[in-house]
Amino acid sequence: MENVHDYAAYAKAQQLIEWRRYKEALKEAEQQLLSQEPEDPDVFALISHIHLLMDEYDKALHWSNQALSREPEQDLAWFVRVSVYYETNKDRACEEALQEALRIDPYEPHYYFLQAHLFNKLGRHNKAKTALSHALELRPESPLYLALLSYTEALLKNFEDSERLEKLALKYNTESSQVFLYLGWATGERGEYKLKEAYMRNAVRLNPDGKQYQDEFLEALQHNEMLFKIFLWPGKFVRKMKTWQLLLTWVVAVLLFRPLLILFIVLYLLSHWVTKAIVHVKVFGWGRRGV
Repeated sequence: MENVHDYAAYAKAQQLIEWRRYKEALKEAEQQLLSQEPEDPDVFALISHIHLLMDEYDKALHWSNQALSREPEQDLAWFVRVSVYYETNKDRACEEALQEALRIDPYEPHYYFLQAHLFNKLGRHNKAKTALSHALELRPESPLYLALLSYTEALLKNFEDSERLEKLALKYNTESSQVFLYLGWATGERGEYKLKEAYMRNAVRLNPDGKQYQDEFLEALQHNEMLFKIFLWPGKFVRKMKTWQLLLTWVVAVLLFRPLLILFIVLYLLSHWVTKAIVHVKVFGWGRRGV
């Protein structure tokens, strides 16, 4: 009879999580499950996962540690630990935790997705692409993974592949702010600033309180200001250049056109701050501070 009650409590907590009623789910887990099974690592892992969903990272890590001290290979607790390190920008700890988590559960696609993020931050875009290919083998219709791969291909200057993946991500997208964010990054990397603005507008519409989404949308608006677009125009040619061509062009410009290069940099910086102010006034009005 106790097992039936446990199952019902677990099912109720999971249902509340799906409804995003996290406080009620936490109450159910603590008052029903934990009181009955005070040493059950699965209960500790469930509680840690709820705290993760509530962005309470210290509590999430505490409860995941409690679970792992009792069952070192508790897969949900490892998922929480990896996620906490990722969300709190502890890249080294996240990388180490990912290695162990993948050993325990090599079929969790989100681990490869997080790996790709870490590789992109380090500029190792080919490794990020490989990690995302593993994620897509496990979940081939994930718009999130397709969108990040579209951005990664854009970083690798594989613009046709980036566009193809963008279309696939849109095909499967179910109104995800994160998907629109990655597609905005991809189109920005390809120099398609109007499209970037559209994607960032959708991202901030779906997540209006997210600081990152707000900042990215304002930047997209800035890129579409005519004054700033003039200085972004040479970027069309730079994106198509190989690394050695870019370095050679820079050396020639420094040697032969140094005064003009310095003038261009000064004007670029001036246009950056002027258009930033213009966008701020358009969005927030005079005398108002950004969100």
